[in-house]
Amino acid sequence: MRTLIKNARIVSDGQTRAGYHIIIDGGNIAAVTQQQPEAPVDRTIDASDCYVLPGLIDAHVHFREPGLTEKADIASESAAAAAGGVTSYFDMPNTQPQTTTLEALEQKFALARQKSRVNYSFFFGATNDNVALFNQLPADRIPGIKLFMGSSTGNMLVDRRESLERIFQTARLPLMAHCEDTAIINRNMEAARTTDSRFPDIALHPLIRSAEACYASTQLAVALAEQTGARLHVAHLTTARELELFGRSPRITAEAVVAHLCFTDADYARLGARIKINPAIKTEADRTALRQALTDGRIATVGTDHAPHLLSQKQGGCDTAASGMPMIQFSLVTMLELVDAGILSIERLVELMCHQPARLFGVQCRGFIREGYRADLVVVRPHSAWTVKKDCILSKCGWSPMEGHTFQWQVEQTLCNGHTVYEKGRVDTAYAGEEIAFSHE
Repeated sequence: MRTLIKNARIVSDGQTRAGYHIIIDGGNIAAVTQQQPEAPVDRTIDASDCYVLPGLIDAHVHFREPGLTEKADIASESAAAAAGGVTSYFDMPNTQPQTTTLEALEQKFALARQKSRVNYSFFFGATNDNVALFNQLPADRIPGIKLFMGSSTGNMLVDRRESLERIFQTARLPLMAHCEDTAIINRNMEAARTTDSRFPDIALHPLIRSAEACYASTQLAVALAEQTGARLHVAHLTTARELELFGRSPRITAEAVVAHLCFTDADYARLGARIKINPAIKTEADRTALRQALTDGRIATVGTDHAPHLLSQKQGGCDTAASGMPMIQFSLVTMLELVDAGILSIERLVELMCHQPARLFGVQCRGFIREGYRADLVVVRPHSAWTVKKDCILSKCGWSPMEGHTFQWQVEQTLCNGHTVYEKGRVDTAYAGEEIAFSHE
């Protein structure tokens, strides 16, 4: 099928170009031109008054399958991704079983081939004792290795210094690290329990999983990467102080996630455990620093850390309520609000959410609007107010911290490999995305 997207404002490669047409043929972008096509097309999408962006690449999601499918699964969360303009995702290894063996990795690929509505790949999980498998990993099929240097969901903590050194010395693929110092967190939790006979209140979460805990672990990860030459991408920075460690080396980069860019610790009073995530949402000053770092090179990518739980699992205090929230369906429109607020340009948004994930992880032929690339595209309309209601939420958990919020941008269509997988509220559940190909230098 040949598709024409006409009259678009195209955002790619640092530019916005108005009045352009995109011709899609066989799932690839055949032309990006100001000339009307001479050859006939099978369908036309009129993008007048809209922007066309590359489909987002979310390098940090937890789709919960296999083993935790009461909360989410690949089918439901990839549908939510499509509705949010995300056409490719990298899923994390803390499922059941954990993705820490070659067999578990292949199981995930088999599930995604059947169930994923958009393009997919999976991080391999590092443990204290599986480094010997690193040289057997299929480098052309996965983005890298996920390393939990702090306690988090799934009990995949790697905390032995000798294990960490071996991982950094051995890994030839990018390491994506969750950095929080578990010993500091445990001390903070015990102190919180002594001052509150009940479970520590959610408002104490950023003091328990503290800025000190984040900085200590991130500093260690950066030092190990500098010593070994490993390619390191630190996940979900939350503090102004951590940002001081980045911007010095192209091999050591950092991610921000949408929740830390839109919420602060003041929002615990309104949203409670709905915004309890690890690392914790911290102060307004930290959020301001993260927002500034979006445009000065210290933050390289923006993802979601999309991590659904049932609302029944989000009850209680700091030590009982589950950490994680669903965000993938609303990540693009949330970031476009920051564009409207003047915090970053739409071109920089595309750099952070499309181009840089493709570059840093070696994604082949995706993440840009270029001739010859796969036609992963999202059509977004500005000045189109709508309010998040429960009945529009596609994540299986059935809730969102954005419920009741009115956005001014709307995702109209998402094209994955040239196929319209989402259009005006409807996901094509018969469509299957493609396995992502990688080329690591």
